[in-house]
Amino acid sequence: MIQDIMPGTEEQLNKEMTSGYIGFDPTADSLHIGSLVPILLLVHLQQAGHKPYALVGGATGMVGDPSGKSEERNLLSEDILQHNLDCVQKQLEKFLDFDSTKPNAAVMVNNYDWFKNFSFLNFIRDVGKHITVNYMMAKDSVKKRLEGETGMSFTEFTYQLVQGYDFYWLYENKGCKLQMGGSDQWGNIVTGTELIRRKSAGEAFAFTCPLVTKSDGGKFGKTEKGNIWLDAKKTSPYQFYQFWLNATDEDAKKWIKTFTLLPKETIDSLITEHDAAPHQRSLQKKLAEQLTIFVHSPEDYNFAIQASEILFSNDTAEILQSLNEEQLLQVLE
Repeated sequence: MIQDIMPGTEEQLNKEMTSGYIGFDPTADSLHIGSLVPILLLVHLQQAGHKPYALVGGATGMVGDPSGKSEERNLLSEDILQHNLDCVQKQLEKFLDFDSTKPNAAVMVNNYDWFKNFSFLNFIRDVGKHITVNYMMAKDSVKKRLEGETGMSFTEFTYQLVQGYDFYWLYENKGCKLQMGGSDQWGNIVTGTELIRRKSAGEAFAFTCPLVTKSDGGKFGKTEKGNIWLDAKKTSPYQFYQFWLNATDEDAKKWIKTFTLLPKETIDSLITEHDAAPHQRSLQKKLAEQLTIFVHSPEDYNFAIQASEILFSNDTAEILQSLNEEQLLQVLE
């Protein structure tokens, strides 16, 4: 799950309980399976005894991140943002332990809290003067957009300073020394460590995970119907289960290592078993089981199995009678 890592990061994590954070983008009222990788990074971090911070970008959601985007993003109103933030928080509470009596309890923060009273003049004086334009222009996310036809607005150009300041604020106020994210975030994250170095003479750390891809070149987490969401109302547990079940052999081998918390030995033996009889799709079944239970529940997983059986079973009438209306509609779809 590691692509780039800053020197000293591993030593820091072995030395003491470390607070680390990942930013989540509140542009929708549900996270999708692309967000599972950062969620799992925080889960691993907490399980290893460290303290995870989930930052939801109430302020950055108003600006838009140019990383990996070819065009400017629509800006959201405060009401919609607030609704999205509430929904995202509920989802994260399912995966992380927020019990405040524990020293490494997960914490949710919203960068709107420290940006809402930050005047433009103060920002360019306190933050802008520490990072050169040459440094900002050297970032891939900026270069690509400047070379493209649409160019880039000043708003998006300053995004890396805003995200960099998040890291600085968390470092100063929460003792947060680590930021993680997808590999497309490396430039933004490093700007944060640089700001901490220049403004506080402090040392901060970072690593990124590879972006998940599909072997056929298609976009991960997208189907003809759109995103695979974590919200059961947007993507039914049955459809969610089917997505993982339909993974190619190549993708299943890659994804089981990234998306499950299974020990390495278990994964190795599953892959061996799968290679001996690929037609049984034992790897895909295990992947679909682990993820459906992790994101939804054991009951939803059992229902997904039942629903799949309806299509290939002789006891269809019996199974259909055991379903409620909502489940029945999911299956018929």
